[in-house]
Amino acid sequence: MAKVKTFELRKKTKADLTKQLDELKQELASLRVQKIAGGAGSKLAKIHDVRKNIARVNTVISQTQREQLRIFYKGKKYIPLDLRVKKTRAIRQRLTAYEASRKTVRQAKKEQHFPLRKYAVKA
Repeated sequence: MAKVKTFELRKKTKADLTKQLDELKQELASLRVQKIAGGAGSKLAKIHDVRKNIARVNTVISQTQREQLRIFYKGKKYIPLDLRVKKTRAIRQRLTAYEASRKTVRQAKKEQHFPLRKYAVKA
């Protein structure tokens, strides 16, 4: 079987992808049997291609699944942890812009009664 193109896989439905995955796994199993039986070198080299094709199909299946989940959870209050933005721990735990801009009553009074003084520098 020739190399599977990822852009072609993305056009297929999930049922088609799982069917193709089963076919590839069966082909891999038969190639491994031939390897043990002492098959030709060309057959042994094909194992690599089939394994990579299986990986491509699995990748496309998981990506489309995650994409559908993102659409489902868009706008919801809670999102599963694996769909949330990774960033860094410090960024995730940082105060929001609104929380950072809030001032205590004491601070607001202090700023109101003692504003920053403006000085004019004589040239």
